[in-house]
Amino acid sequence: SFIRMLPQGYQTVLEGDGSGLSQGQRQLISIARAAVADPPVMILDEATSSIDTRTEAIVQKGMDALMKGRTVFVIAHRLSTVRNADVIMVLDHGRIIERGSHDELIAQQGRYYQLYTGMFDLE
Repeated sequence: SFIRMLPQGYQTVLEGDGSGLSQGQRQLISIARAAVADPPVMILDEATSSIDTRTEAIVQKGMDALMKGRTVFVIAHRLSTVRNADVIMVLDHGRIIERGSHDELIAQQGRYYQLYTGMFDLE
């Protein structure tokens, strides 16, 4: 864990803006803070966008557990982040164009399917 590599490990005091940390490290700390706060509702806006894909796979397992039993709004371009969601809403210019679970949206072969299979690029 990168925290152990900080000058005083878990005892290191960070500046308010997290200077000295990469964007991915700041995201990981934000996710950890959310877990400790244990809120009934969470909004995750591109929560794993700056984390490498290998680390994201590990973090995603923890996030799946963190999301259980609460309402979570996840805004993501990385579809792996929302794959296990109860309901996924696909937006186009602020309008909901598709809604369903991952499996339902894949079966519909609409925009989500195109995005998931790489047949459509995000603008």
